[in-house]
Amino acid sequence: MAHQATQSMQTVQSNGRPPGPRGLPVVGVSFELLRDPLGLLTRIAKRYGDISYIPLFLQSRIQITHPDLIEDLFVRQPQKFDKGPGLKIAAERLLGNGLLTSEGDAWRRQRRLAQPAFHRNRIAGYARTMVEQTLAHITGWRDGDARDMSEEMMGLTLVIAVKTLFGTEFTHEAKPVGDAVTLLMRYQLRRLRSPVKTPANWPLPSHRRADRAYRYLDSLVYGIIDNRKKQREAGAPEGDDFLSMLMSSMDEDGSRMSPKQLRDEVMTLFIAGHETTAVTLGWALHLVAQNPRVEEKLVAELRGVLKGRGVEIEDLPRMPYLDAVIKEVLRLYPAAYIVQRTSIEPIDLGGYHFPEGTTILMPQWVVHHDPRYFDAPEEFRPERWLDGLADRLPPYAYFPFGGGPRRCIGQAFALTEAAVVFATLLQRFRFVEATGTKIVPEPLVTLRARGGVPMTLHAR
Repeated sequence: MAHQATQSMQTVQSNGRPPGPRGLPVVGVSFELLRDPLGLLTRIAKRYGDISYIPLFLQSRIQITHPDLIEDLFVRQPQKFDKGPGLKIAAERLLGNGLLTSEGDAWRRQRRLAQPAFHRNRIAGYARTMVEQTLAHITGWRDGDARDMSEEMMGLTLVIAVKTLFGTEFTHEAKPVGDAVTLLMRYQLRRLRSPVKTPANWPLPSHRRADRAYRYLDSLVYGIIDNRKKQREAGAPEGDDFLSMLMSSMDEDGSRMSPKQLRDEVMTLFIAGHETTAVTLGWALHLVAQNPRVEEKLVAELRGVLKGRGVEIEDLPRMPYLDAVIKEVLRLYPAAYIVQRTSIEPIDLGGYHFPEGTTILMPQWVVHHDPRYFDAPEEFRPERWLDGLADRLPPYAYFPFGGGPRRCIGQAFALTEAAVVFATLLQRFRFVEATGTKIVPEPLVTLRARGGVPMTLHAR
């Protein structure tokens, strides 16, 4: 199917290169990528088709935006790719060799050890904690408060992640953690996209700020691990959280995680366990505030099902409109807005032959806004998901959590958290944006809202 679909898209030559912009000598379109990555990738797809060549400084990229091509890479040829240098360069200092960045046997071992923490039964227990922490977080909210909901959601989801995955309380550090992560995202992404890079050990102000942020986050993660070790040494009963499982787990060969590996895994879940859900919740609040009809229908569903009580995981299947809203938020503003893979051997894709070391971009941002798969793709229409659209779409026309063997391990956790927290918030408050508010995406490691999501709260 993929081969036939690709052949119908264009006439190709097996030894040729896909079409694409010429750009400037040497640097290609590197400066355009730095200024407007989402716009550039969208323009390239529209002009040059489903497989295109993006000339950059030193290493160019291939972009694919047809679901069949994406499925070919994710499902039929995943063994021919790794996650490539981009993520490793951007995240090496922060995440080390954790689940998000590791490859091969090391990744398979880590995935096997982490999988039980995301089992369906555990997520049901997490849902209760998610509600409790949300209610605790909003205790101080008052009618008429003006708050940045992007910052609020970062703080809330951080507390939830630390409580559910590491079994500890973590409230006062939420804002400085958010500030440190944001600083490092901007710092690393600018370095990654820039054609000119200064060595990280040069004593420049930007490098010094980044180093302080790295050391701060390291101190927090090592503190979490050290506290748990002290509890174990004091004879405290074993918990059933992710950290306890990692410290107690033993692989098939009888080995346990080294201290450095434990740090890398905890840091990965510490960052990834809250960032994407916080971003999704911020966009959800923005979109619902911009669409009163959607808000009215959603609140009516919540009242009809919950009747004023707290949401439980068993309620979620009975709230299809809530599910549709979350799906539509992830379509319009996918927190993970692009996936990258680099070939570790020569590959054939879309009628072209590419050498080892070819980096492929698969931008959810572009595919999710493609009118071939979504009517009025720029409009927020949750109803589109209520008539079986998910079953009619090609498998990779919608992939907010990636795909193939490396599909996000936390998908069920993130979807549950987004639904539970969003339902809890909307039961108690209406969120209003100032007239004329314009919020635009900022593509960092995740798709942030530039300048936050400022809102006024109104108690229901």
